[in-house]
Amino acid sequence: MAGTYARSTPVLVIGGGPGGYVAAIRAGQLGLKVLLVEKDELGGECLNRGCIPSKALIHASLLYEALRTEGPEVGVRATEVQFDLPQTMRWKDSVVAKEREGVASLLKSAGVVVLKGEARFTGPHSVDFTAPDGGHERIDFEHAIIATGAVPAVLRGFESDGTTVITAWDLLRMTSLPKSILVLGGGVSGCELGEFLARVGVDVTIVELLPQLLPGIEPDLSRELTGSLERLGVKVRVGTKALALERRPKGVALKVEGANGPEVLEAERLFVTIGKRPASRELALEEAGIVSDPKSGFIGVDDQLRTNVPHIYAVGDVARPPMLAHKAYREGTVAAEAIAGRTTRFQFEAMPAVVFTTPELATVGLTREAAEKLGHTVREVRFPFAALGRAHAAHATGGWGKILGDTVSGLLLGVHVAGEASGEFIAEAALAIEMGATVRDVSLTIHPHPTFSEALQEAALLWLGEPMHVARRRTDAVGR
Repeated sequence: MAGTYARSTPVLVIGGGPGGYVAAIRAGQLGLKVLLVEKDELGGECLNRGCIPSKALIHASLLYEALRTEGPEVGVRATEVQFDLPQTMRWKDSVVAKEREGVASLLKSAGVVVLKGEARFTGPHSVDFTAPDGGHERIDFEHAIIATGAVPAVLRGFESDGTTVITAWDLLRMTSLPKSILVLGGGVSGCELGEFLARVGVDVTIVELLPQLLPGIEPDLSRELTGSLERLGVKVRVGTKALALERRPKGVALKVEGANGPEVLEAERLFVTIGKRPASRELALEEAGIVSDPKSGFIGVDDQLRTNVPHIYAVGDVARPPMLAHKAYREGTVAAEAIAGRTTRFQFEAMPAVVFTTPELATVGLTREAAEKLGHTVREVRFPFAALGRAHAAHATGGWGKILGDTVSGLLLGVHVAGEASGEFIAEAALAIEMGATVRDVSLTIHPHPTFSEALQEAALLWLGEPMHVARRRTDAVGR
């Protein structure tokens, strides 16, 4: 489309990731004309370079390991089991492509017009759109939704070269496995993809600056994961600062300093995953009068996702943490409904989160420390998966479910689970907290047997001092 053109739209959505495409679909459902601009592929980082492709690789590695280690014990024997990375990558790509086609179909069915290219604000009601061929177009809008997501944070001196020093985006399209890799950053991406690599035979070391893996998560969950990774052969170095990087012909040398002083770690590759920053710098926000945090880059919004410019909204990772796709889904929906004049707002008592490691980690609500800071008198208990029939049948007895409740009101405050399929039933706990349920309410909810979700009911019974499938002890009534 070389040349300069102009058009107008009632609603402009900038970014086609989870927040953007859901906002566009919902606005279309509500009868609004929508134009969506996406510079890369529909689905954003989550679908193309994050959530979906990483889970596909994780699934393949779990299948590979299960055949080699668990299979013989349960009577499934396979000879010469091999991990074929190129085929796994082709399968992963097919999964992503199918999901992307689904998003495109949904947008089309909602009447959304999609343009591939980049948009930068030129005023409070206009953007300059640049197409891949260099052509420009002025787009005027009545309302706009910014949904540009986030990009990997860059640490000076540790920039990716795509081969020896890599980001998650590079890792998800690599064509060969290194013999060894250093993972700089023990967050979700570092732990999930580090574990994937370890399962398929790579020597993995995770280096994390803070005192625990998955900083910010419930400490018991972090400890459970650390033990699991170490049993897998992963070397975990928490409380360790990366000082300098030397790029060598056949790998890297990372100078670090931890509790034992400075040392040098060597590997074939370095995977840098130190977090993300909002993709807001490239939008020329100042031209529209939009205010963002000068340090973090997050765009300030109200409970309807409006920025300081009332007809311009921001959703998802670009707006505020936590950077979660399911949060972006809801924010996109609220923004679209607000534009359509619906009575709506973004609010929540409980935001669930899942880490797809082994054990799978799922969390929602308050930790003990946070609850006590709010003035709650807290009791917490842990129910072991080893007491679940389904866990034994599925060869997955490791892990536990923890419940926190207020001893005065009986309110359920938080649920933290480490174990098989925990991400599949954490939404039940989120609903209970949102609805103001008590621990007693959870204990009285009939759960199907045999399932992993029974861990919630059993933990609630244990909290009440009425355990059914673990032996009662005198200490059970006080939850210690």
